[in-house]
Amino acid sequence: MSELGARASGQGRIFQTSGDQYIQEHHHHYGVGATAPLFGTESATSPTGPVAPDSVRVPQVGRPPGILRNREELCRALTVALAGPGGDAHVVHGMGGCGKTALAYWLFTEAVRAHGRVGFWVNASERMSLRAGMLAVAGDRGAAAGELAAAAAGQRAAADLVWHYLDHSADAWVLVLDNADDPSVLEDGAWLRTSPRGTVLVTTRHATSYLWQGVGVMRHGLGVLPLEDAAQVLCDLAPDAGDLESARKVAERLGRLPLALTLAGSHLAHQLLESWSMDEYDRKLDEESTAIVDGGALGYGGGQSRHLVGRTWQLSLDGLARQGLPEATTLLRLLSFLAADPMPLSLLAPVARGEVALDGLEPALLAGNLEPALRALLDHSLAELVEAEGVRCVQAHGVLLDSVAAGVPTVQRATLGEAAARLLEGALPEPGGETTVGRAGLTLLAPHAARLVAMAPGQRTTALAVRVVRQVHEVGAYTAALNMARVTASVATRALGEDHPLVLDAQEAQGRALLALARYSESAEVHRRTLEVRERVLGPDHPDTLSSCHGLQQPLYCLGRGAEAERLLRRAIEGRRRVLGEDSPDTLLARANLLEVLAEQGKSEEVDRGADVVGDCERFLPPDHLTTVMARHSHAEALRRLERFEEAAPVAARALADRIRLQGPDHPWTLSVLCLTGMVARGRGRTAEAVAIYERLIEERSRVLGPGHPFVTEHREDLARWQAEIPDS
Repeated sequence: MSELGARASGQGRIFQTSGDQYIQEHHHHYGVGATAPLFGTESATSPTGPVAPDSVRVPQVGRPPGILRNREELCRALTVALAGPGGDAHVVHGMGGCGKTALAYWLFTEAVRAHGRVGFWVNASERMSLRAGMLAVAGDRGAAAGELAAAAAGQRAAADLVWHYLDHSADAWVLVLDNADDPSVLEDGAWLRTSPRGTVLVTTRHATSYLWQGVGVMRHGLGVLPLEDAAQVLCDLAPDAGDLESARKVAERLGRLPLALTLAGSHLAHQLLESWSMDEYDRKLDEESTAIVDGGALGYGGGQSRHLVGRTWQLSLDGLARQGLPEATTLLRLLSFLAADPMPLSLLAPVARGEVALDGLEPALLAGNLEPALRALLDHSLAELVEAEGVRCVQAHGVLLDSVAAGVPTVQRATLGEAAARLLEGALPEPGGETTVGRAGLTLLAPHAARLVAMAPGQRTTALAVRVVRQVHEVGAYTAALNMARVTASVATRALGEDHPLVLDAQEAQGRALLALARYSESAEVHRRTLEVRERVLGPDHPDTLSSCHGLQQPLYCLGRGAEAERLLRRAIEGRRRVLGEDSPDTLLARANLLEVLAEQGKSEEVDRGADVVGDCERFLPPDHLTTVMARHSHAEALRRLERFEEAAPVAARALADRIRLQGPDHPWTLSVLCLTGMVARGRGRTAEAVAIYERLIEERSRVLGPGHPFVTEHREDLARWQAEIPDS
């Protein structure tokens, strides 16, 4: 009886309300002996509910992976979990393409075949697929049709229903939730639970979700393969395409990423119209970047978007855009114009502080959204934090960057190039100044400047690359300077023409690096070619032409061609005096170097007359200018060559102290003066002292220049000879 006096009978209902209400009733009729469902009769496969997968007992991987390489430690840990009573969950996280699904497939197969467990595989990439798959799991474990229909219709807690039947399963099981890249799909953990009846494995690109911090949940990071295993993957897939050494080259080029290796190996093994070897494939990657491996995916298995290299990471970026972070795509595109090497976070700091504006990017990267965009890339395994040279850096995988760069719209490329150049320019020191990443960190910038000039060739990026090369050379990173100079010269030649001044600057930097690496003939060839073009294009007295004269004389001097070196150096001195002035550091440096050339030819009197260059440097240049240090160094070397060891000793000692104080104890120029002091000690008859100096010198130069550097070989020979001269004590 209601307060309104209404009466209901049989199955009737009376409703009373004080406001607008929407009331829906479901009436079901069953035959004799039928079991009434708890909520409605709507099918789980009806248009109004999630569509059930064809199977949850078969892994949805399209093309099953082959041999699983270099995952032994993780496989052992998961095998222990399978052998145990259950009750735990394992989250395998890593960037797209690193082999998470392949590992899950292995675990699933191992659980079913070796441990007798029932295996369930659910696609957790979206709410609908997760919900439908999990309800299908509940049905497999005994849930009635009515229960499933009610859960599918939202009239019963679906996750509670599923986990009730998993908890009461008669069989032990393993449940794979694959591609859970958006943890919000798991509904705050409603779908991710643990059970004493089974083991759960989640694969995801999201490394830091709070859901992975729960009790009984263990996290496992998955990265790229070691080189030997990566090469073996290629040989497994394409055994007739080349040997292990060729496979190593391709594997390294592809960044040892399992997805890229699989696509490349499949492509090599299934060519119809062409038949590339691994060496040919490696050369093709040089020409077309690692985006070429997309071709190897065509025609293999279902879910093609999951297999294409370019698309696999776009899924993550699309998800971030839906979550309100489209700037993550902008940031990753910006990073794609830089190298796959570690990039100092300090490059981005001025943007985050609002000191540098990256104009024209769409969506815009502003001070307020840069940090969330970066955090999103880190959380979704599209980048990682690393430390290099003591500097905190962000790093993304090379194949990922190549794929992203290949997809950048043409209209945005110039803008992204300008923005990347602005970042690098802000990190570089002015001449004689300091950099925001520290001078030692300059070597970190070299690969990024080289990549940028290749991605966005032009005058600005070439000038930037030349500037980086010169500064990297100054800190003694000669191999890095050489590699970058070569790339810059090659790219700039195509973009600007072989006679462009910036191209010639890059070639000169290449010649200087070759000289420092004791590759004298190559250095002389590069410098001579550059000098000829500068004379023709710029004229004989242009400062750059005179710089080439100075540059060419150095390898010629080292090759024993002293007379030719002297002529070039005198030309540089006279020209610089006219054009730059007597007090120019370039003029003074050429005068200082002339002392060594004169001494090599035994011109003692001219050395004495020219020794006043040290005083001129002290008078014209600021205190501690490196040209003054070089003048003392050259003067001491000239005195040594003239065998005036007692005079050379104090000058060399002063130069060594200056080098240590200004450039550090392990700078190549510091070690050069250390070498000089050892030879001076030997000349003064202090052989034991010379031996001690050379033992230290060999150790330091082996570390800085490499054990195979010609200097190190010469030092070892000298040391052995001197040690033989010391009488046994």
